[in-house]
Amino acid sequence: MTCKETEKMIPLFLQDDLETEELREFMEHVEGCDDCREELTIQFLVTEGMSRLEEGNVFDLQNELRYRMDEAAHVLKRRESLQWFLYGMEGLVAFAVAVLVTLLIFL
Repeated sequence: MTCKETEKMIPLFLQDDLETEELREFMEHVEGCDDCREELTIQFLVTEGMSRLEEGNVFDLQNELRYRMDEAAHVLKRRESLQWFLYGMEGLVAFAVAVLVTLLIFL
């Protein structure tokens, strides 16, 4: 994933609106790219900071961004685990169908 693609995805990330594969690629890129991590920080500070100022709330945006990134990593792991579980279930269903077909043929 390029920096340009990653920067376009930042608003979607901040809105928690990335699909599993997009989130994986986004997280991998941001973790390895100082420029994109800085752009993410800036956009987060601007969007969240403005919202918090309007509400009059006290905030620690650096820690909140770090928390959001950690949470996104956990969400990604859960999504990937669920995806592998579903693949396993599909395999079991395919196996069960094959057994049933075999039984029907020989009975």
